[in-house]
Amino acid sequence: MTGTKGKKLGTVLVLACVLLFAVSCAGGAGGKAQEGQGGEDAAGGEPGLAEAMENLIVVGVSQVGSESVWRTANTESIQQVFTQENGYFLLFENGRQKQENQIKAMRSFISQRVDYIILSPLTESGWETVLQEAKEAGIPVILLDRKVNVLDHSLYISWIGSDFHKEGEMAGRALEEALEEKYGDSEEPVYIVVLSGTEGSSAEIGRTEGFQRVAAEHGNWVIMEQVDAEFTTAKGQEEMERLLARYSDIDVVISQNDDMAFGALEAIEEAGRTVGEDGEILMISFDATEEALKLVRDGVIAADIECNPNQGEYADQIIKKLRQGEPVAKLYFVPEEVYTKENVEEALKDRNY
Repeated sequence: MTGTKGKKLGTVLVLACVLLFAVSCAGGAGGKAQEGQGGEDAAGGEPGLAEAMENLIVVGVSQVGSESVWRTANTESIQQVFTQENGYFLLFENGRQKQENQIKAMRSFISQRVDYIILSPLTESGWETVLQEAKEAGIPVILLDRKVNVLDHSLYISWIGSDFHKEGEMAGRALEEALEEKYGDSEEPVYIVVLSGTEGSSAEIGRTEGFQRVAAEHGNWVIMEQVDAEFTTAKGQEEMERLLARYSDIDVVISQNDDMAFGALEAIEEAGRTVGEDGEILMISFDATEEALKLVRDGVIAADIECNPNQGEYADQIIKKLRQGEPVAKLYFVPEEVYTKENVEEALKDRNY
């Protein structure tokens, strides 16, 4: 087990300084959580901070960024779990979609000798060195949402996230049903464009391969182009504008997250085209955020494949198992489903993101 009393005493002054910095820089994706981790004691110099921190589990989190509504919800699920009330001290770093920022944060956590590191990597490659550094320091690393491509899988303890290949397949099956409902058994060509997420990310790789697996079963499905729209609304709109200018016969848009879908819808509307069950273009999206599910309810988006962001609680469970000396699985898939007009109302009742 990591996180001995001696180590805590050796790091308390460093963490107190980090806390002062966090209070001064509170805001963005990480400020709120850091401020909640004892900011008043640190700022006011009240006694007892060192003693309190001796009994807290220190967790460093390197989040990929804040590029989407989904990512914000994912961050909140972490912040809500790793609190002082639950026995944790949280150090949170927003990578702002830059791998170098995340590696720098990881090395900072290692130098501060945190008890655990949680990493949501921007892309799958390029992590071997810093993960080896964490392993040599005796700090377990838990991967969240996205995976890493390494030969030595002992460099991380466990991964928590979505089955992205399955999500891609679910999108393909949802498109099958939407096309049958709209066109019946027609074998006319179906022209498809795909707005993919950050190239090389786990979500992009899995959703692409899963969808292509289903598409290969249909000789009349034609994927005209797949473009990297970076999981953002602005890039989704920009790329959709370009695709509409290039292709006049788009039948289907597959958007690998809701934020890109929102941008694509803006572009389609500005181009004078229509989307939905009564429109020219069918849209399939991923994430199942509240705003997107409302569009499913209204018949604009044909189907939205859920990507469950509430992963903080699973990381908490893994840490508790590790501290109790219990075995943990290498992979944990979070539960997810597909939402269409038939089942979306129930999901909207308690959607928290």
